[in-house]
Amino acid sequence: MTTPEHFDVVVVGAGISGIGAAHHLGAMSPDRSYVILEGRDDLGGTWDLFRYPGVRSDSDMHTLGYSFKPWRAERSIADGPSILEYLNETVDEYQIRGQIRFRTLVERAEWSSEDARWTVTTRRRLNPGNEVPGDDGPGPTEAVTYTCSFLFMCSGYYSYKIGHTPEFPGRDRFEGDVVHPQFWPEDLDYSGKRVVIIGSGATAVTLVPSMAGTAEQVTMLQRSPTYVISRPAKDALANNLRKWLPERMAYDITRWKNTRLQELLYRRTRTNPGQVKATLLKLVRKELGPDYDVDTHFTPSYDPWDQRLCLIPDSDMFRAIRSGAAEVVTDHIDTFTESGILLKSGRHLDADVIVTATGLELVTLGEVDFVVDGEPVDFADTWTYKGLAYSDVPNLVSSFGYVNASWTLRADLTCAYVCRLLNHLRNTGAEVATPRLRASDADMPARPWIDGFSAGYIQRMLPFLPKQGDREPWLNTQRYSEDKALIATAPIDDGVMTFSAACVSAGAAAS
Repeated sequence: MTTPEHFDVVVVGAGISGIGAAHHLGAMSPDRSYVILEGRDDLGGTWDLFRYPGVRSDSDMHTLGYSFKPWRAERSIADGPSILEYLNETVDEYQIRGQIRFRTLVERAEWSSEDARWTVTTRRRLNPGNEVPGDDGPGPTEAVTYTCSFLFMCSGYYSYKIGHTPEFPGRDRFEGDVVHPQFWPEDLDYSGKRVVIIGSGATAVTLVPSMAGTAEQVTMLQRSPTYVISRPAKDALANNLRKWLPERMAYDITRWKNTRLQELLYRRTRTNPGQVKATLLKLVRKELGPDYDVDTHFTPSYDPWDQRLCLIPDSDMFRAIRSGAAEVVTDHIDTFTESGILLKSGRHLDADVIVTATGLELVTLGEVDFVVDGEPVDFADTWTYKGLAYSDVPNLVSSFGYVNASWTLRADLTCAYVCRLLNHLRNTGAEVATPRLRASDADMPARPWIDGFSAGYIQRMLPFLPKQGDREPWLNTQRYSEDKALIATAPIDDGVMTFSAACVSAGAAAS
């Protein structure tokens, strides 16, 4: 048998988080060898996978972009191809591409305390393509094993294999095309056709204006409304600052400004939700006019930011509605028919194409099977450590962004933490870092890993996620300003993260 290739760090995933991890390792822990294992043919993660019309960010690129690489484009609400170009620029600028192993899907990770290392089992596709469900299988593959001292999971939070699609009665009767945005066919022609988009989230509000100019009619069918807010796609301050200030300074100022605005808005929704709700609905009425039924179609039953706010750049969806090219219908589906959808109200929506923008199927740590010293890990039985590590699981960190702000803000903090942790291990001569509950934590009440966020895709995932406590560091705050103190500046050796050498059993380390 060949000896597995060994690295100090294995990074899983070559999307925004994984690329950021590679940069931080090179800048802050240059003595550590690393490799990025990516299951797809190319980098980019979400921005390589999603190809539906109009795919774009729903956060500004001055905060969704990296702290170390300024976003230079004029539009701060960017389309998918522009974001993918930015990620490719980053990879080439910081000489990361050579460390990525494409078509290498991680399936299992086993930790040995005796050896102080992870054994990572992967399935490598030998030929490109054939990675989309419905293709002619994955093609020839081979098992490839790696070992590493530290495992950094940057694989995102949803399944690349399937999207979330409820069971719709009569779906097989429909004679047109049914498409999930996660698997958009390149050859789908919807020009001059009637399109019904099921859903009311970020994907749906992006698809509506993008398809409205080509389709005969676009209808967004929702069971219940979502809060929406319009903002300019271009950041005037950012574009003006670049004319007068050095690029990095202008970017940092804009990033600080946008981060603060995100936090202020979110905090106001927690302290005065009624006022924020009234303001959001007033803005919608201003866009759609006094005769539009905002109460039915744009007034949710929950408070703002109990679920994610949907961004409408440059009022594009509102313009499509005002023009008559798009319509919003709030109702429940009775059944699909041969020619469309019959609603509970009795109305029939004629359709040639139905788009099920019904969300993602969330997974825990990239659908990888984890084993520690022969025992399978059920992350639902663990406690989250700072929202990035797991009680009693050694030398493992995962990157998970914010549900109420830009993903990359937290990914940057997590990447820097990993490097600080690795440097502490080097400086102290330790090999293993494991977060463990203290005796004083024995009576700690358990809370959901993400608290106070009612979106269905999060609620479906919560039973599989670790618990959150009521004290540091067993928190997943989902607030950037608090995370800067909890993750970025707090000491690595905090009395909870325990340090040991190899050949030390879990029981001995805890004693």
